[in-house]
Amino acid sequence: MSIPRVVAVEPESPAERAGLRAGDEIFTIAGEVPRDVIRWKLLTDEPEIELVVCREDRQFDLVVNKRAGEPLGAEVHAAVFDKVQTCDNHCEFCFIHQLPKGMRRSLYLKDDDYRLSFLYGNFTTLTRFTELDLERVITERLSPLHVSIHATDPETRADILKNRRGAVSLRWLRALLDYDIEVHGQIVVCPGVNDGDVLDDTLAGVLERFPELASICVVPLGISKFSSEPRMRVHTIDEAQRVVDIVAEWQQTFLAAVGRRLVFAADEYYLMAERPFPAPSTYEGFPMHEDGIGMARTLELEFADDSSTEPSGPRAGFFAWVDGAPADGYRAPRTGSPAEMVTAGASAPVSVMVGPRRDAPVAVLSGSLGAPIVEPLVASTGRADARVVEVPNEYFGGNIGVTGLMVGEDIARVLSTQPEGHRYLLPDVCLSRGVFLDGTSVADLPRPVEVVSTDGGALREALTR
Repeated sequence: MSIPRVVAVEPESPAERAGLRAGDEIFTIAGEVPRDVIRWKLLTDEPEIELVVCREDRQFDLVVNKRAGEPLGAEVHAAVFDKVQTCDNHCEFCFIHQLPKGMRRSLYLKDDDYRLSFLYGNFTTLTRFTELDLERVITERLSPLHVSIHATDPETRADILKNRRGAVSLRWLRALLDYDIEVHGQIVVCPGVNDGDVLDDTLAGVLERFPELASICVVPLGISKFSSEPRMRVHTIDEAQRVVDIVAEWQQTFLAAVGRRLVFAADEYYLMAERPFPAPSTYEGFPMHEDGIGMARTLELEFADDSSTEPSGPRAGFFAWVDGAPADGYRAPRTGSPAEMVTAGASAPVSVMVGPRRDAPVAVLSGSLGAPIVEPLVASTGRADARVVEVPNEYFGGNIGVTGLMVGEDIARVLSTQPEGHRYLLPDVCLSRGVFLDGTSVADLPRPVEVVSTDGGALREALTR
């Protein structure tokens, strides 16, 4: 078990006034050794906090006094201080198993930890969930949680997870709902395994056993070129259309039965099925926006400066927690402003615009799946010199085309063929603290780029600046 280490202290905060410093290790809080940042937040919420601190091999007591409800003002190094609950399933579609060698070690850690589900929106299968876990979730009201369902038929679910506990672990989902814990579900659809009639049966099972679920996202599996599972393949157009039709039919059934549509298909399905995206109102507040549900419509609304349907779900980012996302938020900070210029060879974003003129031709960098969504928005500005530059994902290969999985190697390859002197807008969703998943940084790119917050308003501002 590691000791929480302070990595930042907010100026003029209770922590700074009490003398807490970055680098301090906190042995105990009110006599308790905190297991994770959840306990840290609860224990430091008191008006008087007794700490045992270690600084440079010297241990001492420290008392922090603050107003009720006032934040402590200290950020710690990780979300979990004891051992992360790892996943013992062997899902054929698991993306962790499809990563290339040589990436950051932390990216290969496969978790099934309900705490990370609460903090960052990670999905848990509940196959390692226990009575003690349930007691803590209920007592501390760790809500919402996110649960991978995949199938409600016990044998099918055990087959998908390659874990016999998968046949019975949804009993914990029933228990969570019985105690009014908000739960969002996920179904990763694998062609020939849990699509078609199996998907239809799964949604019938949800209506029968878990109608209190807050929402369910139906998403396609991602297959990289490193997948070695023979059963895993991409959807055909007909299969994608069948998924869209099943979801639409069950939305009407759920609407009549429980007053909500409850189940939503990922944007990727509409692209694969060559179908239009549903109207914004059908997403019911975009509760699973970060899971690819309604991202296209959200981007359109933000671009049009329509804030009436602000996404209500967490914004997590790919593998955000392993890269040290802040304990009190879902998403690691990527940019400090709507757009920051990064010059090739620079070590960090700079506040002074250098490089291309502001009236230079502008290009939006996008993954293959995002390009057809962004193109009409760019065209709507009326700028003849604005365009979208698609970045095919050769690093992961397969059917991977989301913008969030763009890496520096692919972006550099594409940028090297683009003209100098143009403005290049890079969505920040593919970055964590300025670093791509392949370990390269924005400073390694062959052209200056403007890192833009991944929302329609920031894109509109950058295009019309």
